[in-house]
Amino acid sequence: MALGFLARSRIVAPPGWTRWLVPPAALSIHLSIGQAYAWSVFKTPLEKTMHLSGTESGLPFQLGIVMLGLSAAFGGTLVEKNGPRWAMFVATICFGAGFLVAALGVATGQFWLVVVGYGGIGGIGLGIGYISPVSTLIKWFPDRPGMATGIAIMGFGGGALIASPWSSAMLGTSPAASDIAVAFLIHGIVYAVFMTMGVLLVRVPADGWKPAGWEPKVLETKKLISTHNVSAANALKTPQFWCLWIVLCLNVTAGIGILEKAAPMITDFFKGTSAPVGTAAAAGFVAMLSLTNMLGRFVWSSVSDLVGRKNIYRFYLGLGAVLYLIIALTTNSSKLLFVLCAMLILSFYGGGFSTLPAYLKDLFGNYQVGAIHGRLLTAWSVAGVLGPLIVDGIADSEKSAGKSGPDLYATSFYIMIGLLVVGFIANEFVRPVKAKFHEPVASTQVGSEA
Repeated sequence: MALGFLARSRIVAPPGWTRWLVPPAALSIHLSIGQAYAWSVFKTPLEKTMHLSGTESGLPFQLGIVMLGLSAAFGGTLVEKNGPRWAMFVATICFGAGFLVAALGVATGQFWLVVVGYGGIGGIGLGIGYISPVSTLIKWFPDRPGMATGIAIMGFGGGALIASPWSSAMLGTSPAASDIAVAFLIHGIVYAVFMTMGVLLVRVPADGWKPAGWEPKVLETKKLISTHNVSAANALKTPQFWCLWIVLCLNVTAGIGILEKAAPMITDFFKGTSAPVGTAAAAGFVAMLSLTNMLGRFVWSSVSDLVGRKNIYRFYLGLGAVLYLIIALTTNSSKLLFVLCAMLILSFYGGGFSTLPAYLKDLFGNYQVGAIHGRLLTAWSVAGVLGPLIVDGIADSEKSAGKSGPDLYATSFYIMIGLLVVGFIANEFVRPVKAKFHEPVASTQVGSEA
């Protein structure tokens, strides 16, 4: 049970309270946990100071994404029951503590503590924090669900825009283990303070609240938008859930493969050319990817309110495959082309995340959308292992074989093209949910707020 100021009953918004205060509360959480996307800045320093391979240095990030999906899946019902303030508080404690344990691991030379701290404990903070505001935002913005979730979830994509240059500045050009430990320590403290702002600010709407002048019937003309509700348990029985699981998993795998190894990837790609990429420029590349990841979450999810969720996923997956093909065929002949393609791929990656809650709301209704969203994020757990495993594993193997430059990544890119094509096909199978999975109207009126 959530007690005291964490209880849901303590955060019901009074009459006249503006819903536009909810997105900033959500952003304070998502901008913080979005630091995960800047992990590649720490990869090379950890590899040098703790004598790790590229695959090993990716383990904290991989475990973090696995725990994100698992904690979101198993914690989704608790978030629905106890409300967003409880969830944000748990996320704050776990995410901050994860950095502190990781700092101890680096300071003592125990890499397993970095994995357990950042990936395990911090990963729980990632998962609970990620889903904490989603269903609340959808309830505050039933008229613009794609835009609302895009505003908040863009924070997760934009977290690295802050964290990447900040972390890079703290580490310097040749950091020692003590520098990395201090950076982790400072991250943990600062993020905990910032996330607390969201804990204190968030509110949920009173029962029966709706935006002035808005009526649900305005949206009923779209084929895939249902006026019925489906429980989280029943959603798992529908083919729509599993089609979207495949779509999310493969879209994330394709994006995270670049994101997790972004800094060393661009360095490797243009090493030996007339325009090599240094450490500072590589960190800038990570920040640019974070920017497009962030903007894609808002722009594409807002566009989805106009063109529909299924159509926007056709765009993400189809054009994403073409962009990967362009990179694979042009290799390192043009740095500008490489950067632009990578940025667009990351914008689709981000857009896929922010559009997903609205897609789920369209198909399954508001009733337990947060819990359904949490269960679907297990696809992210799988992708968090699969993407880095493909890119890091193949790159390490090719490097051992004496290859360099774009040859380290060519095979990975062709695999990503295939995965995006499969995801495109899975999206085509999404249809309206059959009536046998719908909940009786009376049962959805109790305990549905989060």
